[in-house]
Amino acid sequence: MSSISASLDGNVLAGRFVAIFGSEMTAAAATCAGCGATARMAELEVFLAGPGAVGRCRSCHAVQLVLIRRGEVNCVDLSGIAALDRAHP
Repeated sequence: MSSISASLDGNVLAGRFVAIFGSEMTAAAATCAGCGATARMAELEVFLAGPGAVGRCRSCHAVQLVLIRRGEVNCVDLSGIAALDRAHP
C-alpha cells in the first residue's frame, strides 16, 4: 500500500461547506494566492488522509484551504485563497 494518499475533487467538501458557510460553496470561484489561477471550489485537489481536509490548487498545488473539526468547532484556514466569489456563474 502506498503512503501517498489519493486526491479527490472539492465536491467531497460540499457538506462541510454548508456546515461552515451556511450555503453550497462548490460553485464559488476561488483565486489562488500562490499562482493567481481562478477555479471553482469543486475543482480543488482534496486530501483527506490527515486530521482534516486539505484543498490544493490544481494549477500550482499550493494549499488553498485546510478544514479541521475539533469537537463542535470547525477550524478553517483559507489563507491560500486570495479571493472567493460566491456569485461566480
